[in-house]
Parts: sequence; structure tokens; C-alpha cells
Amino acid sequence: MSKHILVSSLIGIAVVGGIAAGGLAVASASASAPATPALENSSVRYVAPSDGKTGSLTFTADVSDDSGIRGLKVIAWPASSKLDPTEAELRHVDSAKCERTSDETSRCTYALKVTKKEAAELDQGTWHISALATAKDGNTTLVPRAASFDITR
Repeated sequence: MSKHILVSSLIGIAVVGGIAAGGLAVASASASAPATPALENSSVRYVAPSDGKTGSLTFTADVSDDSGIRGLKVIAWPASSKLDPTEAELRHVDSAKCERTSDETSRCTYALKVTKKEAAELDQGTWHISALATAKDGNTTLVPRAASFDITR
């Protein structure tokens, strides 16, 4: 992980995302209120470096909104830090790469290379991914714990 990501994760930055609710009551309420982005099918995979090979962290999610998706900001942070990330903090972290799959949905992937030295400096235990999705109309959704993974030695 880059030093920027590690430092950011230690000062409280988190990953954002959102989940849309269904149902008739929600559908009628959303007709009067602007829709917010939804985050679905999220997954995370951490591979530790080994035998001289670089490791990796990859987070993927399908993000949708009726106006389309502008982007997804993502950060990984150790659960032991007890961070409480905010939307304002997430606006300043790295972006996932998003590819449009339809007018309303994009598949977003955040990938980092992890060196052996960087991995040795990471806290062991559970880590969370936080995400902030931004729609083309400017609406946002923060998901403080979009996914989790473990780091062990």
C-alpha cells in the first residue's frame, strides 16, 4: 500500500458505499426525494507478498444511481483503530477506477500493490473498507464498512 493510504487509514479515513432499499413505501418516498447511489456486490481480496512477489489489495463493487456514477472513493483501515470516517474525510482519499456497465451502473475496482516492507508495517487483524459513491447529479452515499478482510502473518 502506498504511504498515502497507510497514513490516511491511520487518521480516520474510511471507505464509502450505499445500499438501496426496495419496497412500495420506499419507492413512493423516493419519488419525492432524490435518489442516492447504491453499492452492491462488493468484494475485497488481500494477498500478502511472498517469495519476492508483490502482494495486493483489491476491492470491487457495482455502483448505481439513476443519473449515472461519477466515482467511488475508497480507503482501507484497521478495525483496531476504532475510526469513525466521515464523508468529508473520504473526499480526499484515492479513487477506484469505474467502468460503465449501463446508463445507471458502473463496476468500480480499487487495486493497490503491497510490498513486503509495507505488509510488515500493517496492523494484524481485521481491516475494513470504507467507500464514498458519488452520482453524476452530485448525490453521495457513504458506506463506512463496505467490506472487511484479515491480515495475518
